[in-house]
Amino acid sequence: MATPAAGSVKFQNASDQSLLISFGDSFSLRAHEKVRKLLRLLELEPVPGIRDLHPGYCSVLIRFDALQLRHDKLKSLLQKLLHHLKSVALPRPRLVEIPVCYGEEFGPDLPEVCALHDLTAEQAIQLHSSKTYLVYFLGFVPGFAYLGGLPKELVTPRLSAPRTKVPPGSVGIAGNQTGVYPFATPGGWRLIGHTPAVMFREGASLLAIGDRVRFVPISRERFAELECA
Repeated sequence: MATPAAGSVKFQNASDQSLLISFGDSFSLRAHEKVRKLLRLLELEPVPGIRDLHPGYCSVLIRFDALQLRHDKLKSLLQKLLHHLKSVALPRPRLVEIPVCYGEEFGPDLPEVCALHDLTAEQAIQLHSSKTYLVYFLGFVPGFAYLGGLPKELVTPRLSAPRTKVPPGSVGIAGNQTGVYPFATPGGWRLIGHTPAVMFREGASLLAIGDRVRFVPISRERFAELECA
């Protein structure tokens, strides 16, 4: 059962070794900022016994060592930290530009997305590349960033039947999210383009939580040049 804390913060026992702390029920810039500030606080003031932190759109799942912590003790420690949330300074966000070749074999689902929204391919590409997206969190596989801020004109449900293998570098949309597949994996997002950028290399992700992202349309010739670089 969820336990209310100060303001809109809620605690929920997710398992015998994990605690979920939520800043509301839907993702927003305010909730995202609180998630980042909590992560920053726990980085600056580590709590002995915490093993892993898994941020989401408006929550953080905290896994802990049950031999060192109990849910009630961890809640108490976190409630004390939350009093300092407003004073946490976050670093200036990076702006990362990702080149994308849209449509045809690079984005096989673009025609269907256009048909669903009564758009031309040019209009859909302009919409997708006109926004600056926010990296809310990374998950699913290493380097997969969930980007919020998709234009409402492109909001599209996932495929009814996921693909068994999505090529790495595929740019997709699902609901009001967009993102780039860093590896070849199964996936149900609508594929509208492809990037030559490497999203995950040598244990490091190109994107981090809090980054801003812009997609830059490129030609297939430029794609080939960048892919070979």
